[in-house]
Amino acid sequence: MAVSTSTLGIFVLIYMLAVFYCGWLAYRRTKEVDDYMLAGRKVNPYILALSYGAAFISTAAIIGFGGVTGTLGLGTLWLVFMNIFVGIFIAFIFFGSRTRKIGVNLNAVTFPELLGRRFQSRFIQGYSGALIALFMPLYAGIVLIGGARFMETALSIDYDIAVLILTVIVAAYVITGGLLAVMYTDALQGTLMLGGMAVLLALTYAKLGGIVEAHQALTNLAPMVPESLAAGGHQGWTAMPAFGSPIWWTMVSTIILGVGIGVLAQPQLAVRFMTVDSKKSLNRAVFAGGPFILMMAGVAYIVGGLSNVYFFNTRGMLSIEVAKGNMDVIMPEYINSAMPEMFVIVFMITLLAAAMSTLSSQFHTMGTAIGHDFYREFLMKGNAGKTVDITKIGISVAILFSVILAYILPISIIARATAIFFGLCAAAFLPMYMGALFWKRMTKEGAIASLIVGTFSSLFWLTFVHAKEAVPLGISKALFGVDTILTGTWTVVDPILVATPLAMIVAVGVSLVTAPPPVEHLEKCYGNNR
Repeated sequence: MAVSTSTLGIFVLIYMLAVFYCGWLAYRRTKEVDDYMLAGRKVNPYILALSYGAAFISTAAIIGFGGVTGTLGLGTLWLVFMNIFVGIFIAFIFFGSRTRKIGVNLNAVTFPELLGRRFQSRFIQGYSGALIALFMPLYAGIVLIGGARFMETALSIDYDIAVLILTVIVAAYVITGGLLAVMYTDALQGTLMLGGMAVLLALTYAKLGGIVEAHQALTNLAPMVPESLAAGGHQGWTAMPAFGSPIWWTMVSTIILGVGIGVLAQPQLAVRFMTVDSKKSLNRAVFAGGPFILMMAGVAYIVGGLSNVYFFNTRGMLSIEVAKGNMDVIMPEYINSAMPEMFVIVFMITLLAAAMSTLSSQFHTMGTAIGHDFYREFLMKGNAGKTVDITKIGISVAILFSVILAYILPISIIARATAIFFGLCAAAFLPMYMGALFWKRMTKEGAIASLIVGTFSSLFWLTFVHAKEAVPLGISKALFGVDTILTGTWTVVDPILVATPLAMIVAVGVSLVTAPPPVEHLEKCYGNNR
């Protein structure tokens, strides 16, 4: 259904006024480079937690992974566990404190700069910035798709117009207010997202007769699994896929591990650890971040799965059949069909908040990677104008790339593109990042070797082995006459399980056969206990 545009307009106007107030407030408080790049390094723990969570959980999770759950089942709830245990607890307690400490000691203002200065390498900073600039637009593009698809369905407006509306609004406050504006608006948007998801869960269970009744009905739909999915290992929406089946490998390696582990090496998330003033603030943020992720991702996946019960009861069809094969349409179609009109309006604001919070983080990270890390520090050796000015130009370029991708990417791409980006970051950055934080013996040569091997082994696997990317790309077919150069189970094993261990082995091996870093530099990196 299409909601009342006049009512929606009032809600959107109120929301936008609140967003622009947060952006204006941040703009007034942005006076130094640290303010624009790192929000002044004194962010409140609650704002940090909501900003981190809102940047992490976007329309990609709500629309994309909600749709995946509607198709493949509630096994995706293991990803919620990974998001909380790895993405919040491990990330904040172990990675966060050391990232903040080393970042302060080395006066680093971006994730690539942290790595580059720890290993005394402009190449690492520039290469990392270029990698972010090349591949994060894919992630930003699919976040734009998620928000725009819901606006298209709810407002009956053209998809292209919806993309432009989202882009212009986010660009306005990111370019002017920097990371401080991003985090202030994230906190507002995160609060809205929490409320929207809580109501969505309650209304869904009420519509389906209660918690037990809803999940029992979903279990009872197991015999209705389409033949194509059953052949791939699908055993029903409340059961894991058959062990070792293609769907099991997709669920476990790509979705649960790919995104669940890849979060540790997300540049737009890691940089937030450098925005607080103490380790204590990071520890406090865990208590807000964990419940936030549980409500956001957990509700999206549960509702995505239960949408099958609603559609079967009302239309005699499963969610994927209603969506005509496009998983990205399942959640918007369910919400617009099953929820009251007023809630559709409220939830559209929730989705706008989810999209805008993640997009703002991505645009800021891509802008700093392009302008500060790659151009100013790597190409121009630090001699190319003011950091903030160069970064604003970089943000504009990043926005342009992201919008172009939002127009040309195919259907059902949201969850897959998210997993690709998370997996690539894990392979390229995680071994080097872990070494930078926890292993003083890791050398510049080991870090560079790990970075290169992780990047290209991941891209190689995506291009020539992993069927979901290799077959559509067609490069393997053109060069070797086969869809994938390996066959059988290998074609459904995600690159993260191959490229990341390989990069770790290379990092350790090369570091052990090269000269250790200077003691004076290590003391500078780790010596300050603030």
